[in-house]
Amino acid sequence: MAADGNIAGLEAARAEAYALPLEKLNPAQPELFQADAMWPIFERLRAEDPVHYCTEHELGPYWSITRYNDIMAIDTNHQVFSSDYMLGGITIAGGQSNMDPLPMFIAMDPPKHDVQRKAVTPAVSPMNLALMAPQIRERAGQILDSLPIGEEFDWVDRVSKELTGMTLATLFDMPQEDRRQLIYWSDVVTAAPGQGLIDTLEQKMAIFGEYHSYFTKLWNAKVNAPPSGDLISMLAHSPATRNMEPREFFGNVVLLTVGGNDTTRNTISGSILALNQNPDQYAKLRANPELIPSMVSETIRWQTPLAHMRRTALQDYEFRGKQIKKGDKVVMWYVSGNRDEEVIERPNDYIIDRERPRQHISFGFGIHRCVGNRLAELQLTIIWEEILKRFPEIRVVAPPKRVYSTFVKGYETLPVVIPQRT
Repeated sequence: MAADGNIAGLEAARAEAYALPLEKLNPAQPELFQADAMWPIFERLRAEDPVHYCTEHELGPYWSITRYNDIMAIDTNHQVFSSDYMLGGITIAGGQSNMDPLPMFIAMDPPKHDVQRKAVTPAVSPMNLALMAPQIRERAGQILDSLPIGEEFDWVDRVSKELTGMTLATLFDMPQEDRRQLIYWSDVVTAAPGQGLIDTLEQKMAIFGEYHSYFTKLWNAKVNAPPSGDLISMLAHSPATRNMEPREFFGNVVLLTVGGNDTTRNTISGSILALNQNPDQYAKLRANPELIPSMVSETIRWQTPLAHMRRTALQDYEFRGKQIKKGDKVVMWYVSGNRDEEVIERPNDYIIDRERPRQHISFGFGIHRCVGNRLAELQLTIIWEEILKRFPEIRVVAPPKRVYSTFVKGYETLPVVIPQRT
């Protein structure tokens, strides 16, 4: 079933996916993701051609890796499959647009990746998360207490953006009143021109200039102050990063902004949608709030907030009987791996008390595994603990508007009504 119940649309997509010749299948179409209609293509690729070469695409030919274990094999083999931003980085579009690629540690290979990642890891250490948790809970409570009862509102705007924006602003030690600007910048990073947020690439570059300028001022303030526990101070004072070029600093800011915003925000929204589509699971959660951590992991799998990551082959390489050539673009479809029937039982079903709910691929594997995964889980756990204290039900009242992207799998709007307080 399609995520908002659009059965007819999904059946049409399935008919088309199975009517096309196998070599013509092309999952990298943002309009399919916006319509939540990409599932049949991945279903067919997993079954018939799990290492698939698409020869015709506006961004150039690419390989699709669609099975869970194959994705894990590519993701952990950084000796052969590179993330380097100079080779195209981590998105299917990388290296094809008219802007210079930004250096950031997720788009680097060892050893440089390792030392830069190590510089920011203390910000999301278990000890630091324990210190942040009471503040996240207080803010979650304030956000939820401000919501109207019996009136329609947009959950994405009023809740998901607010909580993630507040947390990110804290991590960067920037004024809370600037958090919406931070969310806006994050959205601009992944936005396609002509899809509502920005009209042209030139406009995007101008907004990047403002974004860069803001964080340059923040860096200058931090580099001249004693070290503190926020991300910018860590970058400014770590021996591995304090002498980085301004573009490299900005690239890492972009990475930390998008990574901290999109994943958590879209999974918060996705949890509301998933529980509405599966009222039996919602009832199970209300009856047993101890299932929240398991529900959080299942939602991260079901939502898969970043649909893919890309690598570039450093050498000719045979993989599962296919000949990948040096320089080829290899796309790991996490969104497909999380629905792999051979690894996950009933993968299309949303089951909040799965036996192994953390068995998902949403955070990646190996050296590039999401650095903030525990912070994402913490925010989701806390918001649901606070929701269940307050509201017997949050009701989705219209289909969501999804993001036009093959990278960010998320929501622009999610109309809901809260009928009453507990």
